Amino acid sequence: MAEITVTMINDLRKQTSAGMMDCKRALSETGGDFEAAIKVLREKGAVIQQKRADKESKQGIINVVVSTDGKTLALTEINTETDFVAKTDNFKNFALAVTNEVLAKGEDVAESMNEALMTIVSQTGENVKIRRTARMTLTGTGRVESYIHMGGKVGVLVEVACGKAETENKEAFAQLVHDLTLQIAAAAPAYLVSDEVPADVIDAEKDIFRNQLKGENKPDNIIENILKGKINKFFSEICLVNQPFVKEPKQSITDIVKACEKECGDTIEIKRFVRFQLGA
Repeated sequence: MAEITVTMINDLRKQTSAGMMDCKRALSETGGDFEAAIKVLREKGAVIQQKRADKESKQGIINVVVSTDGKTLALTEINTETDFVAKTDNFKNFALAVTNEVLAKGEDVAESMNEALMTIVSQTGENVKIRRTARMTLTGTGRVESYIHMGGKVGVLVEVACGKAETENKEAFAQLVHDLTLQIAAAAPAYLVSDEVPADVIDAEKDIFRNQLKGENKPDNIIENILKGKINKFFSEICLVNQPFVKEPKQSITDIVKACEKECGDTIEIKRFVRFQLGA
């Protein structure tokens, strides 16, 4: 069997970032075959992941990466079991590598990042997961923007369209888009507009409200009017365009969009958004 030297161990450690003893064992197991040792270390990661599959992985980090032209954004949530591991440079570097891969290749990076995933699992001994990914590219005229809140606990992407190219660079429009990222991070809307809310969700809320009104002996038409008001209140909680603006609750998001339209002399539309909250 080939002699396992310190140089061999160091070379394997540099390439895989695995521990010294893990590298030594892998080289011993493979008779000094460098490539086979790398495979052993990756397989070790797969075994750890399988053994710890039932362990909750709700710690981690949410990252965002922006393309050089500012028109494409990538957002990821990478989870691990403990906050200790989540704060290590090794874990952060892996999470950033995943985000860069999403920016370059799209949301489905499970296959291309699998070897790196097995390596980080092997290194940490924890169940690391690429939990969610999102990629947003500007379509037409407007702006895309991102926001990371609470040091990587919440991440947001939003796309806002405008009718004129010159509006893209107007301060009022840029401020609106930025304010929308703050709104989404803080108020956690589930939908953009009320038309997106599934009928069964609305019906379930109506049933709750009807049960609350039981025994009040109100006429049916009065009950229906009360239900309409409660559903509108429900929409103002879960739909972005209906929410009160966090900076000025007397205004809705629709109000501030209309104000920006007037100031810019243009049409503005919130097209879509993504919000990730760590472990949620």
